[in-house]
Amino acid sequence: MADHASSAPHPDFLDKPTLSGDRVLLRPVTVDDVPALMPMFQDAETSRLTGSHDDGELDEARIRTWYDTRGTQDDRLDLAVVEQTTGNVVGEVVLNEWDPDNESCNFRICLVPGSYGRGLGTEATRLIVGHGFQKLGLHRISLEVYAFNPRARRAYEKAGFVTEGVLRDALLWEGTWVDATVMSILAPEWFRREQADGA
Repeated sequence: MADHASSAPHPDFLDKPTLSGDRVLLRPVTVDDVPALMPMFQDAETSRLTGSHDDGELDEARIRTWYDTRGTQDDRLDLAVVEQTTGNVVGEVVLNEWDPDNESCNFRICLVPGSYGRGLGTEATRLIVGHGFQKLGLHRISLEVYAFNPRARRAYEKAGFVTEGVLRDALLWEGTWVDATVMSILAPEWFRREQADGA
């Protein structure tokens, strides 16, 4: 029986690229980006939409240590989202939970408050997903989105993600159970979309 994983290309997650679009630039995230990203951690609505439980104390030193080490990670890709027109860091995109045996990754994105509704998230998603398939050789990229975040779900659908199912009562938020929708996009689907868009 052939070992499929050994014959598959090994993604180079140590290569932290810069990816440029019309609205956003994605580049390696660094500790210097922490001041711009802190509103993501301080905003109650962002915490709700991402299902981020915390203990009420924000440890900025721990956050700085986290971002200071992103450039050396060989199993994930963390990129800052920079708005092209202003040069401001407005969020981050991440490919993580790499499964080498199944050539798959999880995807997540978070933008700072006030950055929504301008197409920044949709373009950032397309850029990093395209990199995942075209450069890293991934076959599947998946995510979960909570039922109370329809805006994010629409953005994922625009980028080509397809609903696979529902994780019932996946999150307990302030006494209420919330479902999570599992979505994914596969490499063949991505390349078909790219071919159609380029036709």
